[in-house]
Amino acid sequence: MSDIAAQLAVVQHRIAEATARANRPAGSVALVAVSKTHPAEAVQQALAAGQLLFGENRVQEAEGKFPGLRPAHPAMRLHIIGALQTNKARDAVAVADVIESLDRPRLAVALAEAMAKTGRRPDLLVQVNTGDEAQKAGVPRAEADVFIRACVEEHGLPVKGLMCIPPVEGDPRPHFYLLAELAAKHGLGVLSMGMSGDFEAAIACGATHVRVGSAIFGARPYPVT
Repeated sequence: MSDIAAQLAVVQHRIAEATARANRPAGSVALVAVSKTHPAEAVQQALAAGQLLFGENRVQEAEGKFPGLRPAHPAMRLHIIGALQTNKARDAVAVADVIESLDRPRLAVALAEAMAKTGRRPDLLVQVNTGDEAQKAGVPRAEADVFIRACVEEHGLPVKGLMCIPPVEGDPRPHFYLLAELAAKHGLGVLSMGMSGDFEAAIACGATHVRVGSAIFGARPYPVT
C-alpha cells in the first residue's frame, strides 16, 4: 500500500467515525481529495486506492493533470475550489464537474456566458466569506442572500450549495453553523466546509463535502524561489 493510500484510508476512517458521532447516515459525507501542487502520479495513487473525487485550486493545473486521467476513470469528478478569475471561467467550465468558488456578480455573468457557449453546466457552489475577512475570497455575509438569489433567478446558474473557509484563528464551528443556516434558508443541499484541521467539526455541523489535502497527500511541494 502506498503512503497516499494509507493516509487516505485513515482520513476515510476519521470521516466515518465523525459521521457516526453526529448521528448522520453512513456515506453522507463526501471526501474531496485536494491534490493542488501534487503531480498526476499522486492523483493516480489515490485513484488506485478507490478515491474518485478531487479538488484543485488553479484551473491551469487542473487542465494539465485531469483530462489525461479521465478516459481510464470515467467516474472521476473534479472540483475547482480556488479563487476563480473571470477570464478563466470558460476554462473552468470546460474542465470541472463542480466549481466551488462563485463569489461575485462579474464571475456569475462570466460563468453563465461560458455555459451558454460550451453547453456544459457544472454544478456551482457560492463561496461565502463567513468571517468577512478582507484578504479572503467569498461573498460578504451581508450580501449573500441577494447574491444567491441573483445567481439562480437572474443568471439561471446551477447553484447547488455553499462553501466557506473559516478564519484560521478561533473556533470554526460558528462559521459552519452560519453556512448551514444560510443553505437551509435557500433550499441548498450541498455544504462544502472543513479541511484537514477541522473537517470533523464541520461534519458535526452538517458538512456534506470536506476538502482534505495535506492529510492525504502530505506537505505541498511548493517550488523553491
